[in-house]
Amino acid sequence: MTIRVLVVDDSVVIRRLVVQALESDPDVEVVATAANGRIALTKVEQLAPDAVTMDIEMPELNGVEAVRELRKRGHRMPIVMFSTLTERGATATLDALSAGASDYVAKPSNVGSINESLKAVADQLIPKIRALVPHTRSTATTRTRPGAAPLPAAASPARSVVLRTDARRHPVRAVVLGCSTGGPEALSRVIERITEPLPVPMLVVQHMPAVFTRQLAHRLDRLGPSTVHEAEDGQELLAGHVYIAPGDTHLQIDGRGGRYRARITHGPPVNFCRPSVDVMFRSVLDVVGPEILGVILTGMGADGKAGAGAIAEAGGTVVVQDEETSVVWGMPGATASAGYAHRVLPVLEIGHTISAITQPSTKEVTR
Repeated sequence: MTIRVLVVDDSVVIRRLVVQALESDPDVEVVATAANGRIALTKVEQLAPDAVTMDIEMPELNGVEAVRELRKRGHRMPIVMFSTLTERGATATLDALSAGASDYVAKPSNVGSINESLKAVADQLIPKIRALVPHTRSTATTRTRPGAAPLPAAASPARSVVLRTDARRHPVRAVVLGCSTGGPEALSRVIERITEPLPVPMLVVQHMPAVFTRQLAHRLDRLGPSTVHEAEDGQELLAGHVYIAPGDTHLQIDGRGGRYRARITHGPPVNFCRPSVDVMFRSVLDVVGPEILGVILTGMGADGKAGAGAIAEAGGTVVVQDEETSVVWGMPGATASAGYAHRVLPVLEIGHTISAITQPSTKEVTR
């Protein structure tokens, strides 16, 4: 079935580039283009596309404002932002994600030829469109009531999930969390529901470029009592603090006797990702042992599945986000379908669950 896309950008050159990149996939059709957000609103009403690509800086109505208005009107199709790899671009992109955008791709920079630019855009954009659209196509024209918050994507057919029942009742000495597509907003929902500082450090991998992870850490630091940092090499990992892996690096740890330090490394990508959830999960397991809580939120692909499996087999606990509240049930779905999860929970329950499992006095570890 053809995926129908609306391309929104004020630059004729970029519009043409995105159209060509998308239509290099025979299953994608660009049904229209728009030069600003106001025109995009009209074309969405007329054409009901399956997905929208949206520039951020545009005249009349910019991309963030357009996303906010589309969600206010109840449109639920995936919206993928086009962003520059700058602090300003990162700030605007995170604003768009908070407003209801589904994901983002980076505009090509320092690319030698038009063919290289086309490939760079296609390689980023087409997998995201393909992953996002099946989750919302059946309800693409369905709307929430005016002014209501966007609903989670409609679930695709349920996968076979068998929950583990072998979590051991021992203290947790670290929380490790991985996420990708839809992760920034899911992380916000988790962090704001951790109502007291955790008695252990929490390490996070979110698939993002470096400048984006720094901005993300600043935003999350304003939510709840947790102190959130972009991790630094050699930094001591403290209870009550959350450490975000810097973009384009792996986050690992070393230490012993309950005193751990971050190690920022530049090894090769794992699962095509750097930072990689699997790299972090395995590193923490090697150093801390099985007294770990592993959490996987929404995201494309299967990064984190192998690491979660290792944590579960060692005797740690694994919690994943459920399909209904995930933007893409790739990473959590792969882990749950493999039988590595002890719990599959809506995103709004995960922060409380992390708090409950990590508190030394809690008696509830798994259901």
